[in-house]
Amino acid sequence: MPQLLSILETALYVEDLDRAAAFYENVIGLSQVLYADDRMRAYNVNQRNVLLLFIRGGTTEPVQTGGGLIPPHDASGQIHMAFAIAPDTLDAWKAQLANHAVAIEGTSNWKRGGHSLYFRDPDGNLLELATTPGLWPGF
Repeated sequence: MPQLLSILETALYVEDLDRAAAFYENVIGLSQVLYADDRMRAYNVNQRNVLLLFIRGGTTEPVQTGGGLIPPHDASGQIHMAFAIAPDTLDAWKAQLANHAVAIEGTSNWKRGGHSLYFRDPDGNLLELATTPGLWPGF
């Protein structure tokens, strides 16, 4: 069986793209926009991954690109995703969230030594900042 290399993209669906973009740029610090239009934004996450923000309901029809067809997709509800952070930045992240009046809803201290902070974006998506390694075996 062929092996996967990594997860390349993660998509979140938002009601207000400009509001979401401001949150992810100013609070989370995603400064490199790879692509932007009126229905989506794509952000470079540390030269390793891409975070896609789509207008909720804006991708329910196929999209023709110059190279082919992207099938429809969408999601609703309180989706969860985690960002990996270095252990020595945990306190700085707590301060960053506090400076932007983002409430930490929960924390976890994992048996492998990792720590997690849980909070929400403006659309109610549950975000996690997790120190690595120490969360999952090998991560």
